[in-house]
Amino acid sequence: MTEIDARRPLLLRAADAALAALDRIPYGLVALLPRAALAHIYWNAGYTKILNFQATLYLFSHMYKVPLLPPTVAAYLATAIELTTPWLLVTGVFTRIAAFVLLGETLVIEIFVMPNAWPDHLIWTALLVPLIAYGPGKLSFDHFVRRRFGPAKSGD
Repeated sequence: MTEIDARRPLLLRAADAALAALDRIPYGLVALLPRAALAHIYWNAGYTKILNFQATLYLFSHMYKVPLLPPTVAAYLATAIELTTPWLLVTGVFTRIAAFVLLGETLVIEIFVMPNAWPDHLIWTALLVPLIAYGPGKLSFDHFVRRRFGPAKSGD
């Protein structure tokens, strides 16, 4: 510690030490939180759809106005996305692709199905964007594959 550092108030030095400790938390550990949270959110949505798929088909036919897709196709597609991508996120397999697909689904839901649910969709988007931008981190199958078979990139 230099003389200047020693003259800094104790509270500022403690804050510096705390920030330095937080800076040492590995991104891979931090990335587990949004991966798990998103997996929970989307798995529950998909599981609810398959619990009563007739009700799901009714909702897609009469309430959810997904453009360009027939309601039955939209119902099956949404259910498939919501039951497969959580596993990809949790295991860290094709994480960026899975997150990108979920972002697309979230945007469709926000724009065409439930525009008043934007606070939830904003939170989901805030969790998805870092996974798309930086990947799942070192605690993932993606990182293992890239480390074993390809060039390492930041965040993976």
